[in-house]
Parts: sequence; structure tokens; C-alpha cells
Amino acid sequence: MIMSARPWRRRPAYSGRWEAARLAPLILTVLIAGLAFATPREIAFSRLLPVAPALAAAMWPVLPTMVLGAFCLVLMIVLSFFHTDLGTPYTSAAIIAVTLAAAYGSHVRLQREETLFQLRLVADAAQTVLLRPLPRRIEGVEIESLYLAAQEQARIGGDFYEAIATPHGVRLLIGDVRGKGLSAVGAASAVISCFREAAYDEPDLQGIVHRLETTVTRHSAAFPVQDQPEHFATALLAEIPHGGGRLRLLNCGHPPPLIAHSGKVRVLEPTIPSPPLNLASIIGDRYWVDIVSFAPGEQLLLYTDGVSETRDHMGRFFPLPDWMRRQDLEHPRELLDQLHRDLLRHSGGRLDDDIAALALRRTTVPDRGIIGAEG
Repeated sequence: MIMSARPWRRRPAYSGRWEAARLAPLILTVLIAGLAFATPREIAFSRLLPVAPALAAAMWPVLPTMVLGAFCLVLMIVLSFFHTDLGTPYTSAAIIAVTLAAAYGSHVRLQREETLFQLRLVADAAQTVLLRPLPRRIEGVEIESLYLAAQEQARIGGDFYEAIATPHGVRLLIGDVRGKGLSAVGAASAVISCFREAAYDEPDLQGIVHRLETTVTRHSAAFPVQDQPEHFATALLAEIPHGGGRLRLLNCGHPPPLIAHSGKVRVLEPTIPSPPLNLASIIGDRYWVDIVSFAPGEQLLLYTDGVSETRDHMGRFFPLPDWMRRQDLEHPRELLDQLHRDLLRHSGGRLDDDIAALALRRTTVPDRGIIGAEG
């Protein structure tokens, strides 16, 4: 966010098609004028002239709208010299009235667009705080992120992720809060804030998830939502220890991550599923950590269910493991860029759910560790 004495304001960039559409009021004016001069008086196309400034109010600023209205008024006066008995006073009065109303409508529209623009700036700032830019490399691990909101206007949602270098190694979090809107954003913010502290303090992933569980429970009690008695979130915690070719995973009801290398893909399903956050009191608070190998050159993909549950026009899910198997991309950024393009292609350009993903690749040679599981 750029701050200065005079805030920088970014205006939306209109496409070429939209720029052409903005000429519609002028084109309509010329068309009506041409028909009015070329057709008999009885048809009276000139009575359509008030439509032009009315249309301009939806696209143009106040001054150009009024100028177009004045131009239509002049056209009507000129037409009256060629064709008598056109009802010029009535049509002229209609042009003046519509132009004034259109100018006011244009003013209101511009005010609302400015308000929306400011709200989007606030949303961008909130997203930067909630999903701050990740370092591209942490302790020999390349990391890239992807976030796509289902609704472009929303900017932020209930999906979240974080990656932190800690005394215990690189620790990662990705998750998805049930529901949408500000309540989901608030719960996601609480989870991320808790993780950023707990990741440094807790010696193991079980300690972190217990603190996350407590945070979501307290947040749900403090900020109840109508028709939603409690928040809960799926989450996946991962840890890449210092100097070891291992990956620790604690999966709380989240889609399983993938590890790919040389056309082979491993789907890292949890040995024993752990309960989603804020459901431990119902399901139980037994958390299980799986340990898998994570060798140099392998790519790890963490993602939310918005990725795996993206549907095409036939209702078929995006085939993520098969897609991952076909990729031969060396860098995480390339992998996520390709995933973005293919998700949009698969869904026909429309996403029904928020999407978050992290892609990681080891770049240093670690010592091989013991592979197994721990509870």
C-alpha cells in the first residue's frame, strides 16, 4: 500500500470492448438525428433524442452528459427549421428535464463508484494483512502461493495460508473456514494470528493445533453468526525440519497434499484423520502426525477444497492428481500459474469457491530421516 500526502488512486482499467460501448450515447444521437432528417415528419424520430443523455448517465461523467444533452437540444431546434409541427417545445422540454436528471444520476453513480473503489482498497489492505506475501525461499525451500476469490468483488474469503521459518524448521499452515463473508474472514484471521505465534513457541505440531483449536472455539463464542451456531475450519499443518529429508503433516479434515517428482505423484492421505478445528469436543482431540520423505527436487502442493472440487459444465471435479502427474514444471511459480490457467479452463472461467494453494520445492540436499508416524 502506497501512502503519501495525497493518496494514490487506482482507477479500473476498461477493456477495449467497454471503451467502444462508452461511445454508444454519441452513436445513438447521430443515428436518431440521421433518421429524423431522412424520414418523413410523421414518423418523428426526433422524440427519441432524450434517450441519448439518459444512456450517457450510465457511462459518462456529469459534464459530458450535460454537453450531450445540450447537443440534442440544438439538434431539435435545427430540426424544427426543416420540419414544422414536430412538437419542438415539448421535446425540447423533455430533453432538458432528462438531461438534468441524467446529470444528477451520473453524479450519484460516480460517488458510488468512488465508494466502491475505496472499499476495494480497504479489502486489498485487509488481504495483505491476512494473507501477507510469503518469502519466495525459506531455508532451502522455494515457496509460492496462489489465492483466487470466487467473487472478484469480495477479494478475501475464508481460505488462508501461512509459511514461517522457526527454530523447529519451516512450518506451514493452510485451511478453509466453513462459510463465507466477514464471519469466515474473521475466523481465518484469528487462526492465522494464533499460528504465527504458536509456530515459534510450540515444540511440535500437536501443540500448535491445540492452540488453534482453542482460538477458533473462543472466536466462535465471541462472534456468533446467525444460522451458524459455530465456526469450524479444516486445516493442514506441515513442518520441514532443519537438514532432514522429512515432512511432518497433521491433517485436520483437510484435502490431502500431493508430492510430485518425475511424473510420479504421492497423495498424502492421513494415517488417522484428525478432527477439524472447533470440532474436537464432538469428535475427540486425538491428533496424529504423519512423517513422509521429502527429497530434493520434489514438489509439494498444499491446497484447499476449492481446487479439487472445481467442476466443469458436466459437473466433473478437477482431476488434480492426474493433472499433477502430467506436469513437468521445475519451479513452484510455474506450477501454480499453470494450475490457475487450467482451473479457469476446466470451470469455464467461473469459480464457485475460494481457492488457495501453496507449492514448495526442496533445493538443498538433506539427510535422510526415519519415515513413519507419530501420535
